[in-house]
Amino acid sequence: MILNIWKKSSPKRKRILSALTILTIAVLITALGMLVPTSEQEAEVINNNLNQTVNSLSQNGGIVQFIFGNNFMICLLMFIPIIGPLLGFYALFNTGTVINAIAIAQGYPSGLVFIALFLTPVAWIEYAAYSTAISESIWLFRRIFQKQTWKELRNTSIFISICGVLLLIGAIIETVIIVAGQ
Repeated sequence: MILNIWKKSSPKRKRILSALTILTIAVLITALGMLVPTSEQEAEVINNNLNQTVNSLSQNGGIVQFIFGNNFMICLLMFIPIIGPLLGFYALFNTGTVINAIAIAQGYPSGLVFIALFLTPVAWIEYAAYSTAISESIWLFRRIFQKQTWKELRNTSIFISICGVLLLIGAIIETVIIVAGQ
């Protein structure tokens, strides 16, 4: 049935289905990262380092730039065929371990923190960009073998721009949330 849906889908729908599939995998990989055992001491170190970075950036007025730069650099790596998805899923797994550490350090259940994260638009915006990047990486790899590299590079450029805009919006919203919480 799934294969039948894929065969009957238009190229645009196939790209959307690809991104949605990758989005599901990305969320699951992040959740898996949360299952990595973390000691309270290790969690405190991670949480303190994160808080120190946020406080330092707040004083310098560079939170938006830092968040955007960090997320966009990771996202750009995700566009690289073969290596990009591996790096992307590794980064998302690590995101899960950090979420778990923050939850432990602050005394909240990890599952609740994970759910709360996805109640914010930031998580959905960032994961949409990452899913787009990883799925485009797969499309680019496929098109290279079909000898349609130049045509697909045009699409890749468009998707990089879309991801950049999404991540900038996400960084602005995340900064507003961080500043409001201080």
